[in-house]
Amino acid sequence: MPSYVIPAHDIVGLPVAGTSSLFPVRRVYCVGRNYAAHAREMGFDPDREPPFFFCKPNDAQAVVPVPPGAVLELPYPQVTNNLHYECELVVAIGKGGSDIAVEDAAGHIFGYAVGLDMTRRDLQFKMRDAGRPWEIGKAFDYSAPVGLIHRAAEAGDINHAAIRLEVDGVTKQSATIDHLIWSISETIANLSTLFALAPGDLIFSGTPEGVGAVVRGQTLVGEVDGLSGIAVKLV
Repeated sequence: MPSYVIPAHDIVGLPVAGTSSLFPVRRVYCVGRNYAAHAREMGFDPDREPPFFFCKPNDAQAVVPVPPGAVLELPYPQVTNNLHYECELVVAIGKGGSDIAVEDAAGHIFGYAVGLDMTRRDLQFKMRDAGRPWEIGKAFDYSAPVGLIHRAAEAGDINHAAIRLEVDGVTKQSATIDHLIWSISETIANLSTLFALAPGDLIFSGTPEGVGAVVRGQTLVGEVDGLSGIAVKLV
């Protein structure tokens, strides 16, 4: 075993339904503005241009497993007054590859989970308007809570599943996965032309319209039909 000059960080492991074994997180990719109505609410034309991507950290400070049935206390992040929720279907990659064909993409999927792409919207907009990267708005601590992963074969008709998010019991986001501008298979195919995908990668596939701010004390519940939901409380 190699030795390190400082302690090596642990790999984040996400729980998988039906087993005590964990899914090891390698990289975390996110698709920007992948629902037309969300693109409009953010002030953009939702024409079907090639998808664009950004990343979140893959460490335990950012990727936070949320056990089914639990309400995870999620610290409100620093240096923001406008924290937004974005409920998303998360795709877990089980087979790697580059230049993956759309018709082959489903064979690279291990499973699916519900995730929250938490966003410091004020900082994201500040960077966007200055033509700078989004990292401080997207890639902060506790920015990627993820629920239980379900194997693809057990997730049902995920491409037509409903996705929704509630804040304190009030529905804020509601759509179906087939409203994605770029389907799951198309997203995987496109992403694999830019990066060599590998087992352990996560892809946050995009969020529907209805995003908004949350404050300390509020509880978010995200759901995708066929998957275990996710619940967090801002503290």
